[in-house]
Amino acid sequence: MGMEQAVRFRTSPPAWTTVRDLLAARGYAWQVRMIDGQLAFPDEQPPETWRELRLGTPQGMVTVRREANRLVFVTWGNADAGMLEQWNALASAFAEAGGGAVETAEA
Repeated sequence: MGMEQAVRFRTSPPAWTTVRDLLAARGYAWQVRMIDGQLAFPDEQPPETWRELRLGTPQGMVTVRREANRLVFVTWGNADAGMLEQWNALASAFAEAGGGAVETAEA
């Protein structure tokens, strides 16, 4: 079973490179693993039209699905504290870089 959280944007989500650089500046190391179901190089830049990314960190992997002006971040339900920190950092970085808002359970 997976856990998910989402970020809603007024416009398009930011480019992955912008988010990756923001995360790196904060000490988080993420790599691209798959783009739209196809294996990718760790430093590969997804096209602007990507629909799904699999992003990896030493603690685990997160699937990011694009839904119109919203991104959904999915990780394993049994993720440990380190993975949950990474998962939250990823969603927060996308929100910050793209002027989005993390959706809460009440939203």
